[in-house]
Amino acid sequence: MSDKVHIEKGSVQETLIIPLFARMKSAEIYPSIYRDSKAKEILDNVDYDLSMFEKKANSFIARYGYLEAAKRYGDMIIEIKDYLKNHPTAAVVNMGCGLDTTPLQCDNGRCLFYNIDFPDVIAARNELLPPGDRETNIASDLMDTRWFDRIDSKGGAVFIAAGVFYYIKREDARNLFIAMAKRFPGGKISFDSANRKACKLMLKTYIKGMGMNDVDVFLNISDPERELGVWSPDFKVSSKGYLTGYGVLDKRKINGFYRFLCRFSDRTFAMRIVSIRFAG
Repeated sequence: MSDKVHIEKGSVQETLIIPLFARMKSAEIYPSIYRDSKAKEILDNVDYDLSMFEKKANSFIARYGYLEAAKRYGDMIIEIKDYLKNHPTAAVVNMGCGLDTTPLQCDNGRCLFYNIDFPDVIAARNELLPPGDRETNIASDLMDTRWFDRIDSKGGAVFIAAGVFYYIKREDARNLFIAMAKRFPGGKISFDSANRKACKLMLKTYIKGMGMNDVDVFLNISDPERELGVWSPDFKVSSKGYLTGYGVLDKRKINGFYRFLCRFSDRTFAMRIVSIRFAG
């Protein structure tokens, strides 16, 4: 009898396996940008047919998608490590975590880790990826700010949200960020964003089925510093190109057309990693 965890079709676990596979391929193809040994370890221990994903994994579009994913998670690692330099005992909070273990790559032996997602997601995470030392899984809707009480932020707090705020209403995001600034002074949140044009393209493809029919209601951003800076006097907003803002793309490992697409995407779709530092 296999000891592998069986993944049912149509289950919450299945929705988590797909991005996990993408992270594994991102790390395999672009190890100089992003490493994730945990993704493969988890996938090796699940009973799920990945063959249809493997068939598409070497396509031009798939490999570019894996580059985007590698850059996004690599950028988040840089932002976390930057905060930990001055706050070594901080809480590192992964908002909308799924099965992501990116923050653990920043472990300095002193910081605390928190993973937040909906209860059914956290139940799946607890089964497939039990929490380790100094790690806490929190089952909560991000908009229900009672989760704030679970975070030990005496040493500071750095929050990341990868691929999350495209699905959050603009007003809800504003209220959440303002509440976080009040509760976690001196903290920082980093998340990826894109402009209305990019979000409209997303709407036409895979997010329409989620009931997201009006892109203007959700958080699309063209100029992070201008648009978010006015939300609160407690915000110090900065941003960098998601694909090109965190170092030169190595031409020995990334072909010229992909490098062109990275520049094009950052410029045309305002693909950014946004960081908001909270006063305090």
